[in-house]
Amino acid sequence: MKKDSMAAVMSHKDRKKSFWVRYIAQIDLQLMVIPALVLIFIFSYLPMYGVLMSFQDYDIFGGFFHSPWVGFKHFKMFFDSPDFWNVMRNTIVISFLRLLIGFPAPIILAIILNEVAHIRFKKVIQTISYLPHFLSWVIVSGLAMSILATENGSLNILLEKFNLINEPINFLSIPNYFWGILISTGVWKEIGFSAIIYIAAIAGINPEVYEAASIDGATRLKKIMYITIPGITGVIIIFMILAVGDILSAGFEDILLLAKNPVLQDVSDVIDTYVYRVGIKNSRFSYAAAVGLFKSIISIALLTIANAVARKIGRSLW
Repeated sequence: MKKDSMAAVMSHKDRKKSFWVRYIAQIDLQLMVIPALVLIFIFSYLPMYGVLMSFQDYDIFGGFFHSPWVGFKHFKMFFDSPDFWNVMRNTIVISFLRLLIGFPAPIILAIILNEVAHIRFKKVIQTISYLPHFLSWVIVSGLAMSILATENGSLNILLEKFNLINEPINFLSIPNYFWGILISTGVWKEIGFSAIIYIAAIAGINPEVYEAASIDGATRLKKIMYITIPGITGVIIIFMILAVGDILSAGFEDILLLAKNPVLQDVSDVIDTYVYRVGIKNSRFSYAAAVGLFKSIISIALLTIANAVARKIGRSLW
């Protein structure tokens, strides 16, 4: 027993020693990582003490130490609010539509680009598709409003040319159209940039597998179904887990800019815009913090569940 305990202590010391040996050997790489860790600590971990505000009637002059504690008062207020079900419905529906349409879109684009034989044409399409990612939502929403405008809007002009409508439609004043406009603009903005990751994953598949499949007489569709998609399944699962964990983040800037018309509030008000509108603009800081904390807890729970399901498949984040 004494020898076993001594061996355990020695092995622990060896592991500790080997860690520092490896750390010093990689000091150039570690120095590159340290600034990122410092930024994450300052901007992501230090502000976490702000969740205390959720359980207080926060007074901006009294601060955290002199504001009265009220327990779950603000959470109950949110659950009892007449806006609760409408906000949750909009958040879940918009997030589900983003997941249903926006998630597979870059995968499909990456597969299509992978099948393009002309290299120059492929690079041009890829460049054009990922450029919108670098445009701010202010510019993208401005473009969308110009296209959908009733006066000189290109969409209305096109529909009138084809005799599909008799007079211009004010798309951004009709609630039934809002979700479609929001999802389509989001997909257009991010599809190309998101596809880069899947294109890189496809590039990592051994070309000899495709050659062997061609010799066996496999068609392009069969190569996609039995080689390309299984080859990037690990990447797809990881991003699916992250997407499920982020399902309550239905958007903020895009909705705030596209849903300026008060008529659209019933279909556009999600958790993030609700926090901004009710909590921040009305200076109800504790209430806003409680709603934000509720969203974070649900997101962590969904992320954990999605990861547990993925672990059974054999692919997970942890």
